[in-house]
Amino acid sequence: MSVESLTYADLGAHLKISREAARSLARRPRLPRSRSDDGQTWVSVDFSELRYTPRPRRGRQADRIAASKAKIEALKAEIARLEATAADYNADFERERSDRLAIELLQAAAETMAANEWAARLEDEVAALQTGRRAGGSIAGQAALRLGHLAAAIVEVDRAACR
Repeated sequence: MSVESLTYADLGAHLKISREAARSLARRPRLPRSRSDDGQTWVSVDFSELRYTPRPRRGRQADRIAASKAKIEALKAEIARLEATAADYNADFERERSDRLAIELLQAAAETMAANEWAARLEDEVAALQTGRRAGGSIAGQAALRLGHLAAAIVEVDRAACR
């Protein structure tokens, strides 16, 4: 079609690219170039044969850095939120654990008191059997009676422990 002679600056303005990009574009397909007396380079361009599609401009470096910093701050905020949630869960866990331990301690204390009462009762029975002192009746009869009470107390303690 029609061939135009343009400088790199004019070619860049026509294609809406920089002078350096126009120079690089002219060198790749080896377009004919010539130098003028004033030192400028002129390029012969047939726009119908020139294959150029502009690429979308990338964001500037400062924009990417600012976006990265914003992401970092968002991640820091998320980490702080998750740490607070973890601390709440930990506190709840510790509270539940201490409540369970307190209940177990109260149960153990109650069982210990009951066992101490039974032990005291049994000691009284054994002491009474050893001394053989009881008002009325023979010593053998009293011993048999005490032995029966002792056996019944042992059976009660055993049943209570199995529950």
